[in-house]
Amino acid sequence: MRLLHTSDWHLGRAFHRVNMLGAQAEFIGHLVTAVHEHGVDAVVVSGDVYDRAVPPLAAVELFDDALHRLAALGVPTVMISGNHDSARRLGVGAGLIDRAGIHLRTEPSACGTPVVLADAHGDVAFYGLPYLEPALVKDEFGVEKPGHEAVLAAAMDRVRADLATRARGTRSVVLAHAFVTGGEASDSERDITVGGVAAVPAGVFDGVDYVALGHLHGCQTITERVRYSGSPLPYSFSEATHRKSMWLVDLGADGSVTAERVDCPVPRALARIRGTLEDLLADAELERHTQAWVEATLTDPVRPADPMARLTERFPHTLSLVFEPERAPDDPDVSYAGRLAGRSDQQIAEDFVAHVRGAGPDEHEQDVLRDAFDAVRADETLREVAR
Repeated sequence: MRLLHTSDWHLGRAFHRVNMLGAQAEFIGHLVTAVHEHGVDAVVVSGDVYDRAVPPLAAVELFDDALHRLAALGVPTVMISGNHDSARRLGVGAGLIDRAGIHLRTEPSACGTPVVLADAHGDVAFYGLPYLEPALVKDEFGVEKPGHEAVLAAAMDRVRADLATRARGTRSVVLAHAFVTGGEASDSERDITVGGVAAVPAGVFDGVDYVALGHLHGCQTITERVRYSGSPLPYSFSEATHRKSMWLVDLGADGSVTAERVDCPVPRALARIRGTLEDLLADAELERHTQAWVEATLTDPVRPADPMARLTERFPHTLSLVFEPERAPDDPDVSYAGRLAGRSDQQIAEDFVAHVRGAGPDEHEQDVLRDAFDAVRADETLREVAR
């Protein structure tokens, strides 16, 4: 069976204020063409279909168009909700849509109930594990202390239990939306850290033939059987080096996996340039970036006058301007933002406690802070869904 694995469409999202709806529509057209040209038997979409719980109307219309075009091909599609989606909204009408061959899996309770498709070699069971917010699903899975590894392990126990009841030789595919150990993150993914831990080990998914992951925006191979497709479009300049693609996966009669990448359309190249303003304006080597979307980091010791206006004369698609004067790390003028770069909310809070009290939080106080951050994020998730 030949699968096309994609994820993280983020319909409705902009790129530094640039409307990406046209590029997203072009990707949907490319997806439909790839399904036809490569003889795809099933499409899997591993979450974050939308960029937010309540997407704009234009994004909903594009999603509706995608569903109609995929259904018209007669190729089954299995799709889960991600941490950016409202699972309840995305799942509205799932029963009816199911009849058209579009299988939406958004309910945590249905993790062990697969979509079963067949080819010449027998059945393939597709298990949809939507994004599982630990604090919200711990009761469903009987987990005492909520955490990503615990709830995913419980969900996978249901998958393996169901698979054990099926005919010998039944192959299996799991769709999941999670941060798996070994994956490389970018700046455009929403933090899903719970209890100080964001990642889960790949071993959680042992026992199935292929795991189609979503959440991380870079296409990457965790193991030969566990892969991220990445987002089809860039959503931050940290993705400047990404090759945006989908996985074309052949699942053999014996459950063996071979995969190749199918490139996605590039709306415009990304470029990150760094130096003093005068150097950036004069450097002949940067001529190749004049039509790219540009993030310029200025290293001038003093902020120059009208930097954006001067940069856009040479690089008309400059979207981001960062000011990072080259100074010693202990220079008192190093910016507050610079000191916080790369630090988690938990670390920042612990530093603040140390600053005002003269000593950092003890183990119990660290747990209190961690529980507070987890509670806030869970509450934000609930409020998004309720809107």
